[in-house]
Amino acid sequence: MSASHYTVATTKTVEAALAAVEQALARRQFAVLWHLDINAKLVEKGLEPGPAFHVLEVCSAPRAKAALTTTQQVGYFLPCKVVVYSDQATGGTRIGLQRPQLMVDLIGDPALRPLAEEVEGLLVGAVDEAAEG
Repeated sequence: MSASHYTVATTKTVEAALAAVEQALARRQFAVLWHLDINAKLVEKGLEPGPAFHVLEVCSAPRAKAALTTTQQVGYFLPCKVVVYSDQATGGTRIGLQRPQLMVDLIGDPALRPLAEEVEGLLVGAVDEAAEG
């Protein structure tokens, strides 16, 4: 695992990986609050699209409430993001996320660490499940 992110390759298409991520997140009680299709936004702005890149903003409401109750500064990092994209170097599909533990470490409140570890474990589990053939 990288120090700042967790990313895995999958043999699935970007579209199939997106659907699998959403299902795996739902099984872990995470909702997709927003889905940004970067290429659709580029085209909307009159720019040429690149390789597929999708950003999902995801949230587990009970965990977000617990984090915000501990320290409101955690709100700077909410909601969590999961990305699904076509790797421009290989053309393969990748699924990844910014590590929540790293983000809360930036705040410097050790009381958030157990919750960040729990959230990260759930998100990594969802990514791994979604990436499976």
